[in-house]
Amino acid sequence: MGDGQESSYERREYKAGSSWGRHGPPSLYLQLPSNQTLRFRGNKAAAWGAAWEGASKPEVDPQELVPEFVGGEEEEDSKPLKELPLCLEEKRKLRVLQEQAASRLSGWELWHVWKRRTLRRVRSQASSAVAYGEMWRSTLRHIGGQFGTGIQSYFNFLRFLVLMNFVASLLVAGFVIAPNAAFEALSLNRTSHQNSSLVNEACLAYNPTPRGLVSFFSYLMDLLSGKSFMELTYLFYGYYQNSAVDFVGFSYNCPLAYVLTALFYLHFSLMWIVRRSVYCLKRSLVSEDASLGSYSNKVFAGWDFGLVERKAAQLKHNSIRYELRMDLEEEAVRRRQAEMTTAQRIRLYVLRGVLNILVVGLLGGSFYCIYLAATYSQSLLGGTDSQVKGQFVLELLVAYLPSVVITAANLIVPMIFEIIVQLEKYPLSFQIKITLLRSVFLRLASLVVLLISLWSQITCGGDPQNPECQKCGYNNHLHPCWETSVGQEMYRLMIFDLLVMLLVMLFVEFPRKLLVTAFPTCRLLKFWGQQEFVVPGNVLDLVYGQTLCWTGVLFCPLLPVLNTIKYIVVFYLKKLTLYANCRPAERTFRASSSNFFFLLVLLLGLAISCVPALYSMFVLPPSKACGPFRGEPTMWNTVSSAISELPRTARDFFGYVGSIAFAVPLFLLLSILMFFLKALADSYSSVVKGLKWQLRLEGQDKLFLVKQISELSQ
Repeated sequence: MGDGQESSYERREYKAGSSWGRHGPPSLYLQLPSNQTLRFRGNKAAAWGAAWEGASKPEVDPQELVPEFVGGEEEEDSKPLKELPLCLEEKRKLRVLQEQAASRLSGWELWHVWKRRTLRRVRSQASSAVAYGEMWRSTLRHIGGQFGTGIQSYFNFLRFLVLMNFVASLLVAGFVIAPNAAFEALSLNRTSHQNSSLVNEACLAYNPTPRGLVSFFSYLMDLLSGKSFMELTYLFYGYYQNSAVDFVGFSYNCPLAYVLTALFYLHFSLMWIVRRSVYCLKRSLVSEDASLGSYSNKVFAGWDFGLVERKAAQLKHNSIRYELRMDLEEEAVRRRQAEMTTAQRIRLYVLRGVLNILVVGLLGGSFYCIYLAATYSQSLLGGTDSQVKGQFVLELLVAYLPSVVITAANLIVPMIFEIIVQLEKYPLSFQIKITLLRSVFLRLASLVVLLISLWSQITCGGDPQNPECQKCGYNNHLHPCWETSVGQEMYRLMIFDLLVMLLVMLFVEFPRKLLVTAFPTCRLLKFWGQQEFVVPGNVLDLVYGQTLCWTGVLFCPLLPVLNTIKYIVVFYLKKLTLYANCRPAERTFRASSSNFFFLLVLLLGLAISCVPALYSMFVLPPSKACGPFRGEPTMWNTVSSAISELPRTARDFFGYVGSIAFAVPLFLLLSILMFFLKALADSYSSVVKGLKWQLRLEGQDKLFLVKQISELSQ
């Protein structure tokens, strides 16, 4: 009703404005701020005036209310009446006009109208059925009703990751796991592609099968570490064979399916994330910026109408009050900074420089500890003469040493960042952003450092003349099957990440809630407070886990399946701790503005994880003793060999696609498309700026009229 009344009110204003244009504008209209700026706006103002005059026409042509047909094809469907921002009375009038217009249509045109309405009804029912079948639909609504859309955005993001990993699990299971399991169960003839006659015998030494009597405890340790019997399962790279299977006139190339599935999984993830990012970006771009009135936006549009509980509404009320106080404090900080003298500015910049050097030192120290832990762990576990072989607990601790160091750095260093950022005297909103950026860099860069330490050991520091790498092209003594070693590291990181989350919930969050509830009068516990559900920190945990999955999918094909199960467990664990232990954080985040940031960080994690996968495919020689690419110079050589066996036309096509003759025109076409989209975005940006400027002028007009009314009333 409100939108329809407002639109009718605006039409009455426009009609009055048009009558002013015929009989001469009054003196008050000439004094409006928007009218005073006509000479500066030029042709844009004329365009605005034409738009208002077009909107002020009260006459409605009934023929415009029915679909038009040009050349037998229907134009874009108009919105149904229930979606129009009109009041009920105006919708009734519009329905009468539509019926009058439909009565003058022919039978063929009426059939087209009936078809369009039927298709619209079917689409609406189909979308309702899909929405009803959404995963955790009622749970997400309940979370949004109790804790707001900010926390609900975290669980929406988690559901998105579950669905993406589930589709990837179907992809891996359908093209890698199921065919190999079926071929092995049916005992079909395999055509081996391995040529071991030219390979040094020392490079073929790889036998992870345990010897002698094995206890149950050792099986449990191997299950957690991914070693011994776990290496001879479908979980890791080393179990798969370099062979093709001929079945009823059809040849299935297992190595080709393996590498193409991994590539398609990464490409599929990229496309899905980009599509979701574009949707979130469009929603964030159309939102108003702070220059149009941050205070009015929070007061009139900051309330979350999905809240249903009194306690949650009180928390949201306090959150809005906190945001207003934060805006006022930021304004005071900017005013104080504008009034600072040159000496005070120099002292502040020197302090920030020293603190940033401290931040860089903390990051460097964390990365160095991770590098030492990874190097020490791999040197103790690698090789046949390992010092910790047979000592199950010690071997497990050494295997999880890099995971422990990475987790400790991710827990301790961000706390120090929060203390440092308060000394830098930034505005509060910028403090949150720079702390998040530092935490993101720490988490993703720690994984990069771990991979660099692994690759430096595998390639002997990049020195092919090293005696340890000269025989096989990689360090066969420490890593006889280096792909499985990398997959084991990613597997252990994923397991340890889930264990840390469970231990923190059981031994930190639950006791903290019990202490705060049992001793409400204790000042120390009251100052400590109840556990807050901080959305950005929890989202960074999800991004870190997903980056581990992308990095290890080439070396551990079942990692997407494990990650799907892990995120389902995480969903219920986070739901339990949210309802039982946590309260919403005071520094809330809008779902519309935070979702794009989450996806941007996820894209960064995908870009980082693609580097080791592509490096392993195109540069590093595969292991000679294990895996589906044994005996090949590179993994990508399997794709090249498969293309060479195609017919001549297909070979010429793929050869042209991979040549410079195709790459250069494609690059030019993409550059032209990019410049076109950039120009289109600039034009849309100018239109949005014009609309915002028009809104600002309308606000000035209202202030002017209110001032005139107050003067006349006196």
